[in-house]
Amino acid sequence: MAEFDIRKEDGPTGGRYVVVVNGHEAEMTYSKAGETRIIIDHTGVPKELGGLGVGVALVKNAVEDARAMGKKIIPLCPFTKAQIDKHPEWQDVLA
Repeated sequence: MAEFDIRKEDGPTGGRYVVVVNGHEAEMTYSKAGETRIIIDHTGVPKELGGLGVGVALVKNAVEDARAMGKKIIPLCPFTKAQIDKHPEWQDVLA
């Protein structure tokens, strides 16, 4: 999987993971559900970045952060849910 410079923007009620590749911005947004869960509600990757693995990298970053913080993920975003379903090694973070 390619490595990208993903930035996390975190606020009191939610935030996003964002990356700019070749001048195009991709993001994955989330909201906080209490102290132990995050809800991933949207992943947006411009068509110009399709096939580069940007979306998967965003999900992987969120999974790694959830593990590090002892949180669980509720994947309302269909893309995020599909990626976690495809990666059994990520399913430990599902709420």
